[in-house]
Amino acid sequence: MPDTSSEGARESSASALTVNLTAAPASPAPPAPEEEPPVITRHEIMVDGRTLAYTVTTGLMPIKDQEGVVEASIFYMAYTKDDAGPAGERPLMFSFNGGPGSSSVWLHMGTLGPKRVAMLDDGNLPPPPYRLVDNEQTWLTEADIVFIDPVGTGFSRAAKPELGKKFFGLKGDIESVGEFIRLYLTRHERWASPLFLVGESYGTTRAAGLAGHLIEKGVAFNGILLVSTVLNFQTLHFAVGNDLPYVLILPSYTATAWYHNRLAPDLQADLRKTLAEAERWAITEYNVALARGDALPKEDRARIVTQLARFTGLSEEYVDAHNLRIEIFRFCKELLKSEKRTVGRLDSRIRGIDINAAHPEPEFDPSMTTIRPPYTALFNDYVRRELGWKTDTEYYILGGGFEKWEWDLEEFGFPDTGDALRAAFAKNPYMKLFAAYGFYDLATPYFATMYTLDHIGLEPSLRANISTAEYESGHMMYIHRPSLEKMKHDAAAFIRSASRHE
Repeated sequence: MPDTSSEGARESSASALTVNLTAAPASPAPPAPEEEPPVITRHEIMVDGRTLAYTVTTGLMPIKDQEGVVEASIFYMAYTKDDAGPAGERPLMFSFNGGPGSSSVWLHMGTLGPKRVAMLDDGNLPPPPYRLVDNEQTWLTEADIVFIDPVGTGFSRAAKPELGKKFFGLKGDIESVGEFIRLYLTRHERWASPLFLVGESYGTTRAAGLAGHLIEKGVAFNGILLVSTVLNFQTLHFAVGNDLPYVLILPSYTATAWYHNRLAPDLQADLRKTLAEAERWAITEYNVALARGDALPKEDRARIVTQLARFTGLSEEYVDAHNLRIEIFRFCKELLKSEKRTVGRLDSRIRGIDINAAHPEPEFDPSMTTIRPPYTALFNDYVRRELGWKTDTEYYILGGGFEKWEWDLEEFGFPDTGDALRAAFAKNPYMKLFAAYGFYDLATPYFATMYTLDHIGLEPSLRANISTAEYESGHMMYIHRPSLEKMKHDAAAFIRSASRHE
């Protein structure tokens, strides 16, 4: 390091230095830093009584500008089945989670990967120390899988802090993940493979955007798998003048109240029958009542109050006081308030305890605190000890990698990648889509998913390319053991069908 202790010495030599630099030949540019080589490890587990041998490639992919300057590094973990035959016949899946700001750990260690975090069978938090177990429901039996941590998540970082704004937004995120996919296909010679995307939560927003973005670069997907979907944020954002989220979340409130036995006896008898009734009422009478606003006649309002209380398990007084509009966290606090308990936003089956039972909103989301400790501890142990990625760098599980996200499309309304998905279908009519949703997910309500898929403007002949599956669980439905098993069965059938164009 040069000596900078004497300001006077620097000032007195300034002119001489200028002359010398002018006269001397230009110095060569410093060489670009060498890429850190990936770590390759080999493993095996037992699935259905057979040995599944696989290789994991763990590394950082450099994302460069047009001049070849590295602007960011994206961390990834690629799982490939050994002796799987020609690469052109083996499906390849790219997986990521949401946030924005979430790493890929949830899908990776919850359902897709060959190792999973052991939760209690109903999805609740087990006692520490936590256990990582072989995942007999891994999707690796069906496809090779690449888990991607977008910039600002996991170990992925921008090369310089000031470059972060290029990646921390809807458009920049899609472009950088799209560039990662292009590079991976190129470096690993997988351009001829059947290709799939799987995203969860905001990862579904990214997946839809990527389908539209990459088709313009010659990358056509066989299938897109959406887990807990949000494409159009108008369906989720509670705001004055936007009543749509209240309508679309109502059936999820009903499911939650059913689970906690807060409905009238006739509604407690059959969950799916009750949900069908709640859906019909929400999209018709309730929707019309909210649309009328202050012009809603008094007698009609009284009828809506009664019905809304009936479908939510809340009191008529509470419903009336909140002007027929119940936001998520108020519902989570109020439903079990008499027991001094709350329900989760990500998974409303899970109960929490607040220090102040009288506060109008929960102190925390008990469904988030159920999953975060075991997934954090076990991933940090696994990536270093089993995958051999040795680093002191913090792995950003969820948040911490940036402060602000640029939504880019807000000037035109709510962020929405539904049209990008529609365009991808129009340009690649062989593409299939599978959407998985949980009844007890209040973060991305299942009825909002159904509504969104019915409103992307898809040409009628292509609607048969979309299939859905329901689960009696929440946002991360795979933490519930029966849903984990059902999800593997559903996904395997979809991957096989989309790979063969059935």
